[in-house]
Formats: sequence, structure tokens, C-alpha cells
Amino acid sequence: MEKRDLLYTGKAKSVYATDDADRLVILFRNDTSAFDGKKVEQLERKGMVNNKFNAFIMDKLAAAGIPVHQEKLLSDTESLVKRLTMIPVECVVRNFAAGSLVKRLGVEEGKELNPPTFELFLKNDALGDPMVNEYHVRSFGWATDDQLARMKELSFQVNEVLKGVFDAGNMLLVDFKLEFGLFHGEIVLGDEFSPDGCRLWDKDTRKKLDKDRFRQGLGGVVEAYEEVGHRIGVKFD
Repeated sequence: MEKRDLLYTGKAKSVYATDDADRLVILFRNDTSAFDGKKVEQLERKGMVNNKFNAFIMDKLAAAGIPVHQEKLLSDTESLVKRLTMIPVECVVRNFAAGSLVKRLGVEEGKELNPPTFELFLKNDALGDPMVNEYHVRSFGWATDDQLARMKELSFQVNEVLKGVFDAGNMLLVDFKLEFGLFHGEIVLGDEFSPDGCRLWDKDTRKKLDKDRFRQGLGGVVEAYEEVGHRIGVKFD
């Protein structure tokens, strides 16, 4: 597989074409950002940690029958993935109240949500990724009814699989975001799953082991990501 032209540079990843029109190479960089890019830093080893963490999680999900874009690790910081036509809507599942939900509704952080909630956000940095509903998605043509239903179904399947994975490491999966795309007409999980895009707390102490450490200036960001990985069996060496 030959890596070719740079197609896109995001906040923490770069995407390259390959000699296969259906495959891309994703480079995980050390860049870390928050608050729609207003806070940006370089964190040593972060690209490697997120690449290997993501590959581990994607393998778990694929083994559970969830279609994923991840194909294989190419190096410490690069992965080969399917080339998807991305749907510009993020799916967010929340098991506990945290982050924007607490600010928006004035509820107590850490409150368990039964059943878990499902929310949609438009992928648009200039607008701050605003919250939308299913009617917006349909009316503006971002996804069809069937595609949206499949995205919701897969989001809850991911939740069930990963709650068990993180519970085995004595952690709570508080919430997470997912992005989906189309591969030859099939809805497939894209982007990444890492502590950058979810909240994870130690079950006993409620210590934050995710990107909130960066957002809130708590320090030890990459160390926390590695701790999460070690607890669930990710090998970083």
C-alpha cells in the first residue's frame, strides 16, 4: 500500500490518499486541542497512544459485529482505513451526566442516566458543533431515515460492548461521540475511539482519565490515556 497525497489536516490527525481508491492512511499527531481549537498543545507520545488505543477498540467492536473503517496498524502513528463518505453528524451517547449536558440542563455531574441518552450534533467548527435533532438531519439531507436509524442502533451497540470493556478495567464509560460514514452504501463507524472523544472515570474514585484532564488543566493527559489502555489490555510498546 503506497501512501500518496495529503488530503486533509484536522485538529489531531492527517489523512492521506493511497494507491487504492477505497483506502486511506490516517496519521495520528501529537496535537491536542479543546474549545473548538482555542486551546492547543503538543503532548509527547499522544499520537502513538491514540493510534494504538483506537486500533484496540476498533478490533473489539469489529469482533462484536460492528462495521468499522479500521483495517490495520501501519506504524506507531499510522493506520490503514476504509475511505468513507462521512455523514456530517456526531452521535453522542451519555451514561452519566457530564460536560455540556450538566451546563445545559443544570443537573448534577455524575448522575447516572437510565436509560442512556442519545444526542446529535452537527459537525461544524465555525458554528461550535451545535446540537441538532432528527428532523434537522432529515430536512437538510445530512442522512436518510434509514441511515440515521442505523447510526443510532450502532451507537447503542457500541455502548453495550464498551461499557463491558471499561468495566473490566474498573472504569465508568461516562459518554462518547461517534462519527459514521458510507462505504459502498453501508453505514460504517469512522473517525476514532480514544480518550479524546469520550469520558472515562475510575469507578471508585471518579478520577478523570480522559481529555477533561486537558480541558480543565489537570495535567497528566497522556499518562491517563496510557493508564486506561493498560487497564483494558492495550500494548503501547
